[in-house]
Amino acid sequence: MTTGWTYLMDMDGVLVHEDQLIPGADKFLAELQQSGTPFVVLTNNSIRTPRDLRARLVQTGLDIPEKSIWTSALATATFLGNQRPEGSAYVVGESGLTTALHDIGYVLTDKDPDYVVLGETRTYSFEAITTAIRLVERGARFIATNPDATGPSRDGSLPATGSVAALITRATGREPYYVGKPNPLMMRSALRAIGAHSANTLMIGDRMDTDIVSGLEAGLQTILVLTGISTRQSVEMFPYRPTLVLNSVADLVGRTHDPFAAA
Repeated sequence: MTTGWTYLMDMDGVLVHEDQLIPGADKFLAELQQSGTPFVVLTNNSIRTPRDLRARLVQTGLDIPEKSIWTSALATATFLGNQRPEGSAYVVGESGLTTALHDIGYVLTDKDPDYVVLGETRTYSFEAITTAIRLVERGARFIATNPDATGPSRDGSLPATGSVAALITRATGREPYYVGKPNPLMMRSALRAIGAHSANTLMIGDRMDTDIVSGLEAGLQTILVLTGISTRQSVEMFPYRPTLVLNSVADLVGRTHDPFAAA
């Protein structure tokens, strides 16, 4: 295998679990930073800005620069900025998404917007969803940051973007275009953001159905870690396989320059 890797990695289930550090994640990231290895932390969650996420991660013991955090909100903004520069959108979401769209020059409005953009939010408003449905019915293009049906909480699952998108689809008959994982567009936009190339980039994730498949489709080598959703048993259910399966990112400490050397 080639040395001199760039790393893309999921956040929840790889580095942290809810607000708890996954053991060894701090040592793994410290090794990447000390060696100057480029890396980006990815998340499908569009609630927080990179600045907010950095503050959250610092509380767990991980100090990650804002420039090394890539969210589905940023990927969505990048996509829309390329598709329809300086357009308009009606947003169902929080500051991570609205800030990203403002930063590319978008106008946020409920008056004949180019797009309805659906993201994660802690408190979905029936009124906002109704407005989104009516705007899609009137011809607004339907975009969603990610297809995740549920998200984790201390009390169990929470409905997430995919579930609310299904509600809007059922009401309108219009499917959204999902920008986040497993769309490989999320990976490619992250690579472009740091000037990296797929040929020497690794994707580390905890889910076969999002992280690993999107890494594969973006032409990356992939590593599945068993600290999140997928298990060794569930890997066998899929028609594709990761390049490597590890217990956690702690297993990469001491071998980040060539993670496959001992595989």
